[in-house]
Amino acid sequence: MSNIWQTIYPVVIAVLFFELIIVIHEGGHFIAARLMKIKVNEFSIGMGPKLFQIKRGDTDYTVRLIPFGGYCAMEGEDKDSDDENAFVNKKVIQRIFVVVAGALMNLLLGILIILGMVCSQNLVGVPTVADFYEDAVSSSVLKVDDRILAIDGMRVYTTTDISTGFSRSPDDEVEFLVKRDGKTKTVNARFNTQTIDGKQYIDMDFYLYGVEKNFSNVIKETLRQFMSFCRMIFLSIHDLITGKYGLSDMSGPVGAVSVVSGAVKISLTSTFRIMALLTINIGIFNLFPFPALDGWRLFVLAYEGIFRKKMPSKYEWMINAVGLAVLLGLMCLVTFSDITRLF
Repeated sequence: MSNIWQTIYPVVIAVLFFELIIVIHEGGHFIAARLMKIKVNEFSIGMGPKLFQIKRGDTDYTVRLIPFGGYCAMEGEDKDSDDENAFVNKKVIQRIFVVVAGALMNLLLGILIILGMVCSQNLVGVPTVADFYEDAVSSSVLKVDDRILAIDGMRVYTTTDISTGFSRSPDDEVEFLVKRDGKTKTVNARFNTQTIDGKQYIDMDFYLYGVEKNFSNVIKETLRQFMSFCRMIFLSIHDLITGKYGLSDMSGPVGAVSVVSGAVKISLTSTFRIMALLTINIGIFNLFPFPALDGWRLFVLAYEGIFRKKMPSKYEWMINAVGLAVLLGLMCLVTFSDITRLF
């Protein structure tokens, strides 16, 4: 029984967290709608058949069977309405606030997770070499007290950036820009590597310094790591566009659950790191001006605000439908890839 539970509980935690990300996102829309006095017809946790429903005021609060998804259905969100509190009848700036609130809540959740990670550490990491592992390959080039400023041209602000730089390196040789004895210097260091699932990863063979925590450096480190996570996401998108990675390297909900559940088995630090990356990723991705995403709705609202007229409904509907079809098709391909990797 214990072996079964050891297998099941990481998946349960991953599913619950994935649903939490969605609830936080839709909750952002809900709170913003309430603040703007927009009527919310239904706030749903989950998708599919209804398990139970409670009505409070004008809103139905629903829990549904499938714990993947959820929504905040506002009056006049997709069509005209005579209700003065309908979404469509509010000022453009108010609607923009409601639309962007979901992504902002995801980003805020990411910041809070990172803050918890930083606070749980004994020290705040500094990207400066403190010592080397026994038989470290890089010790012939790098020196103790080298402040790492950049890796392969990518600026380094946190210890997280070093891991990102190593993961992006095409081979076992890494170019470092370091500050040594008050001067900047470029050096090339080789590392041992290991291959996992057909991909080569660099083995970091040195330790980094840490400093005692205080309020100031905890806040600064939290914000720096948040920006590092954001940059990591944009770099991944760049790599997809330029062909460095393909669709087979992408993950959907099934893959995300698999990654989180795998991290749960390793450590809390790994789990929270993946969780922060996921919620920040969803927040940023939703702001892209692609049809069917919140970013597209922002684009449509910006068009309305600039030109003082709404985009023709037939064009908006057509573009949105095509975008949704593309996203659903992509999701099916990615999900199929996720499932094949599991088996």
